[in-house]
Amino acid sequence: MDDELDRTIATVGPRLRNLRKERETTLTDLAAETGISVSTLSRLESGERRPTLELLLRLAQAYGVTLDELVDAPPTGDPRINLRPVKAHGMTMLPLTRRAGGIQAYKLVLPGRKRRSTPQPQSHEGYEWLYVLDGRLRVVLGEHDLVLTAGEAAEFDTRTPHWFGSADEEPVEFLSLFGRQGEKAHLRAAPRKR
Repeated sequence: MDDELDRTIATVGPRLRNLRKERETTLTDLAAETGISVSTLSRLESGERRPTLELLLRLAQAYGVTLDELVDAPPTGDPRINLRPVKAHGMTMLPLTRRAGGIQAYKLVLPGRKRRSTPQPQSHEGYEWLYVLDGRLRVVLGEHDLVLTAGEAAEFDTRTPHWFGSADEEPVEFLSLFGRQGEKAHLRAAPRKR
């Protein structure tokens, strides 16, 4: 049993390094995302440090994978990816990307409002793109106060004060692409010529 455990733990470092490289993330970006120092991350990847549950949980969350995937648990035969929604302030957010750094994708569902709320715009580094799937999304962006409906999209620099919520009593469902470092989503209208 101890030999099997040691073999499993020995494979964690290379798996962590492979996950980071697949997601094109630097140790510095991962350290900022997880709160784990660059030196600890480096020692985990090289096998010089034995992973703890606390470190593995933070890394699994940052990569959007399960602990089973980090430690190479045997497959269960179920091919589905089990993304876990985050619920806060009545909002449900489902992360759709599984990599730290770069553009992050989310599906959000905001509850309908019971009464007219006063928007409290916030600003932060980054760039965001929104696409409404269902319902009506009220977007306050600087001096603009807009209502987007299903099929409509908006994009903006998040340093501009912004706020969004349901425009009425019905919930609103939308997709969000967010680049923390200000990355924009690139759209290609026609195939490249060779």
